[in-house]
Amino acid sequence: MNNKLILIIEDEEDILELLEYTLQKEGYETIGFLTIDKNVRKVLEEEEIDLIIMDRNLPGIEGSVFINEIKKLGFTNPVIYVTAKDNDEDILEGFNSHADDYITKPFNIKELCARVKAVIKRTSKEIDILKVKDIVYKSSNKKFYIDDKEIELTHLEHDLLLEFIKNKDILMTREHLLNKVWQDSFEKKEKTVNVAIKRLKAKIDPDGNKEYIRSIRGEGYIFC
Repeated sequence: MNNKLILIIEDEEDILELLEYTLQKEGYETIGFLTIDKNVRKVLEEEEIDLIIMDRNLPGIEGSVFINEIKKLGFTNPVIYVTAKDNDEDILEGFNSHADDYITKPFNIKELCARVKAVIKRTSKEIDILKVKDIVYKSSNKKFYIDDKEIELTHLEHDLLLEFIKNKDILMTREHLLNKVWQDSFEKKEKTVNVAIKRLKAKIDPDGNKEYIRSIRGEGYIFC
């Protein structure tokens, strides 16, 4: 069992039931609501919620508005939006509203489970050592190693590689990387991502034969 508790707010009952059933089969505990009311805030105050799965098209209040409200109150729970709002402006707004990930409907249930696992893994305070292939990350000193040899990285390269490792085998768009890694930078341009990844590849795979980071044309990158 994962012993992780997920709060799900979804106004379509069949989708809520599907999410709860699937995530419980994966070993998670779930609490589901069809709308946002005082009981949602009560759960947030009384339970240790490891992840919030939030629809945006809800009766009474838009999901991202509620998330912005609770973040201002000091709640730090990670958030995945699962919503039909799928144009570029909506997705950008979601990431600007504290999204740790953004999934559009209709969604693939296996991909959703993978993204839930990835978000919980990267936001968990219990992680000390991450290992993917021959790359090891030690959170105690925030350093990466290959074959026990430290990889010399800039702060940006460190954050970029960590984001890749925490999302192994998951396609990440340049927009996602800009929002997660660059955050408050004013120089948010897609070519910035391309250059940074090229430099990172040169440091972790100078011979170019390990192919840790794969480019998916027109979509983004996968660390595999």
